[in-house]
Amino acid sequence: MDVGSVEYVVIAFPGNRFSGEIMPELRKLVAEGIVRVIDLTFIKKDAAGAVQYLELSALEPDEASIFDDLDGEIDGLLSQEDLAIIADSLDPDCSAALLVWENTWAAGITSAIRRAGGQLVARERVPAPVVAEVLNAAA
Repeated sequence: MDVGSVEYVVIAFPGNRFSGEIMPELRKLVAEGIVRVIDLTFIKKDAAGAVQYLELSALEPDEASIFDDLDGEIDGLLSQEDLAIIADSLDPDCSAALLVWENTWAAGITSAIRRAGGQLVARERVPAPVVAEVLNAAA
């Protein structure tokens, strides 16, 4: 099975305010086959610093309904220790969505590299603010 690169993002919401406004764009990426959601976990830290972890299946039906169109979950990619490290980095009264996805667009090129006898030896993301700064300076 060809698999594209897998990555995760942590999106923090100070004040524990998650509006769901990112969901239409995420649904679009899934519907267009650009990404496949592998896992989605929520981390909530209250004002006293107590942490709660919520898998998608643990949400109330009305809260979870905005995620209905997303693909399933694969267990075992992230450990409880991984989640604790992320939770420790959050300020009190802050929540975060931890999203793991496969870049399905990359599966074909990954397969082609392997068939050609090639090996991917480095992969790095250039942060969007760095790119924007360079583009603004060039304009």
